[in-house]
Amino acid sequence: MLEKGLTAVSRTTVTPQNTAAAMGSGDMPVFATPAMVALMENAAMLAVAGALPEGATTVGAEMNVTHIKPSGLDTEVIASAVVTEVDERKITFTVGARDAEGLIGEGTHVRFVVDRARFLAKVR
Repeated sequence: MLEKGLTAVSRTTVTPQNTAAAMGSGDMPVFATPAMVALMENAAMLAVAGALPEGATTVGAEMNVTHIKPSGLDTEVIASAVVTEVDERKITFTVGARDAEGLIGEGTHVRFVVDRARFLAKVR
């Protein structure tokens, strides 16, 4: 059952492949903002995956985050997501990301519950 308080985390290590320079979001060898956002989205997806009806999934619709500080190569980054509101198919999360030195990013994320087959049928 979808409800407030569901939570999950996702982890990654900063590698040359997920830096700003490699992803094209900057030119420095630090954890890319798009990689941080994807990690936060993954945590949100995982937080509700077990509470969805069969055949359903969630899709990201909105992300409002601040990337506060850089994380260098070989640093472990952990993103968390907590459900703060459920309004029918709309799920709102508080998301955050941390490394060993503390908070590196935070914000809110919105996902919608969709029927997987119907959603994919719309893709051309």
